[in-house]
Amino acid sequence: MTGILFDRITLIGIGLIGSSIARDIKALGLAGELVISTRSEATLKRAEELALGDRYETSAAEAVKGADLVIVSVPVGSSGMVAEQIAPSLKPGTILTDVGSTKASVIAQMAPHVPQGVHFIPGHPLAGTEKSGPDAGFAGLFKGRWCIFTPLPDTDAAALEKLKDFWIALGSRVDEMDPQHHDKVLAIVSHLPHIIAYNIVGTADDLETVTESEVIKYSASGFRDFTRLAASDPTMWRDVCL
Repeated sequence: MTGILFDRITLIGIGLIGSSIARDIKALGLAGELVISTRSEATLKRAEELALGDRYETSAAEAVKGADLVIVSVPVGSSGMVAEQIAPSLKPGTILTDVGSTKASVIAQMAPHVPQGVHFIPGHPLAGTEKSGPDAGFAGLFKGRWCIFTPLPDTDAAALEKLKDFWIALGSRVDEMDPQHHDKVLAIVSHLPHIIAYNIVGTADDLETVTESEVIKYSASGFRDFTRLAASDPTMWRDVCL
């Protein structure tokens, strides 16, 4: 048990990353109360069946009321919409962060909606698998992985340190980057490999003279790695590419 860092944490989005964060928060006792929100009633029900939180809300605006830390874990194209929905309900002093892998885009979408007195600190944990949904998460996903922050020029230093403490408690190594530099680095080390994988697997799928059984039978480990990457959540990666 690490101990409570925030009285109330709200997670918006409960896929692989959100559900892994939830499991770590529970295991480490980092929150007095953990509130989970997602638009899909079926997904929210599944999160409740898995006992990932203490309270469950389909309304993001309702979920963030009174929260000290809000973590947005949605496809990056939905970031602005979520920020607009929750803005009126965020209390002064709340730390608002995200987990998206394109930071300049997320900042452009979210920052205009963030109320005065709320600490918006964009973040990106470099962790994940090809699986998605609340069942895909697991405790310890972030151990030994980097979490990169792209603070804004007026970011509150104490709020940034508290958010770093949270991710360090999850086992992450932390770093800071300029948003545009982050996007360039991640384009090379993460986004480009995924685009290549989608194309290679798509090409193999189009070659009708090569049967599926042959692809499986003769696949070297390299091709198997491509198929694993190409199995990643298409909505998330569509938004990253856009």
